[in-house]
Amino acid sequence: MATAEKTSTTRSAPGGTGAKPTRRQNAEKGFVASKALDENMQAVLVDLIELSIQGKQAHWNVVGRNFRDTHLQLDEIIDAAREFSDTVAERMRALHAVPDGRSDIVAETTTLPEYPQGEIDTTETIDLITVRLEATVGTMRRVHDDVDEEDPTSADILHAIIQQLEQFAWMISAENRTATRSR
Repeated sequence: MATAEKTSTTRSAPGGTGAKPTRRQNAEKGFVASKALDENMQAVLVDLIELSIQGKQAHWNVVGRNFRDTHLQLDEIIDAAREFSDTVAERMRALHAVPDGRSDIVAETTTLPEYPQGEIDTTETIDLITVRLEATVGTMRRVHDDVDEEDPTSADILHAIIQQLEQFAWMISAENRTATRSR
């Protein structure tokens, strides 16, 4: 049995389908992710995918004061989340892991709370998206040390994503803040 087959995980979806390693998965003979690294990177991947999907839901249904600014800010978050999910998935492939971004797997395994349906005021939208940005960062921080111990390069990718998502959370949440004055 090849090393890649020993360390890969198979994720099952309803109906008995699932991601399976290919016969030539470890043809390059490079570093192979452990099951733990694969699972940690998969957890990050599903939250990034879900963040982009929920961001789009918010983008389509936000209404109210500062609509245009919020709408455009959501586009920035969505674009970044999509790019980040692609970066994480491609890193997983470089480590001979099999990313799984199917909708049923994302829905079953994301840590993000479900996004409400219908039109939502800008103020509430900002709070909802901030919670989801922070939840996504929370997943990355939870797995970071284990990822770093096995693969510092993957941890570096997480660092860059965390930095950007925390900046988005700060910037979007500032829309709902009131300045405090010190005397």
